[in-house]
Amino acid sequence: MEPFDGKVALITGGSKGIGYGVAEALLKLNMRVAITSRSLKSAEDAAKKLTEIGRGKVLGVVADVRNYSSQVEAARVVEEKWGQLDVLVANAGIGHFGNIEDLSVEDWQETIDTNLSGVFYSIKAALPFLKKSKGYIITISSLAGTNFFEGGAAYNASKFGVTGMTQAIMLDLRKFGINVSTIMPGSVATHFNDNEPSDKDSWKIQKEDIGELIVNLLSMNPRVLSSKIEVRPSQPPSK
Repeated sequence: MEPFDGKVALITGGSKGIGYGVAEALLKLNMRVAITSRSLKSAEDAAKKLTEIGRGKVLGVVADVRNYSSQVEAARVVEEKWGQLDVLVANAGIGHFGNIEDLSVEDWQETIDTNLSGVFYSIKAALPFLKKSKGYIITISSLAGTNFFEGGAAYNASKFGVTGMTQAIMLDLRKFGINVSTIMPGSVATHFNDNEPSDKDSWKIQKEDIGELIVNLLSMNPRVLSSKIEVRPSQPPSK
């Protein structure tokens, strides 16, 4: 995808965590970056902070991945603002965990709606613009997308779904010159699930590591596609 100057990326859930780290990395390449959040204030506050980081331009957009019309509007706003869309990072996600007996129907539905349907809606909404640019779609799955664990019924289901769906979409879209990859991180030091990152999380993957990985993906020779990438801490603490 080089050169990066002037390219346009849309990052869902970009006001914090992995999405924010990806925005930082792309802005340093002089890309134009739109970040979404369900809260307009969160989107605008993060955009203001990000403006001070890179040479690129940033736009905060209010959008809810659980609502398809909201995603259509977000993609339209970005295309109207900058005339193109080259990269979609479908990152927004939540985590509800619990034994199947205790897991509520509401928590199940919110997890699937956000983590799985939300990725589908984001891709579907951005696709007309990505076909024009022969762009790149990157979804953020998880190692929980292949490794199940106790209490993970909802989260595993959503991430197994994202992993499989992304690979199928990759096969659907490569004939249009669109690259599609999924990144499957292990433990990441973010505010996910109300975690408060601290020095004790220094062994974990950092948000900037995912940003660097995405830059590497976008920099690869067009004849090569890394369609599924597992990434984990290299030195986890001993159990």
